[in-house]
Amino acid sequence: MTTNNNNTKAVPEAKAALKQMKLEIANELGISNYDTADKGNMTARQNGYVGGYMTKKLVEMAEQQMSGQQR
Repeated sequence: MTTNNNNTKAVPEAKAALKQMKLEIANELGISNYDTADKGNMTARQNGYVGGYMTKKLVEMAEQQMSGQQR
């Protein structure tokens, strides 16, 4: 079976910041030790919440930047 992975970063330099954001969001959601947790043993809902909140925050940041507002 061939795996086609298209999860390349548009800006590879942002990798550390994205990882930090992911850990902060997991902590906010009450998912402790997310960085060392076996994601395969977590529910799809738990993993989905982290990704969903990341997307929500990234969209908010982009909207603010596009409108010229900074927090």
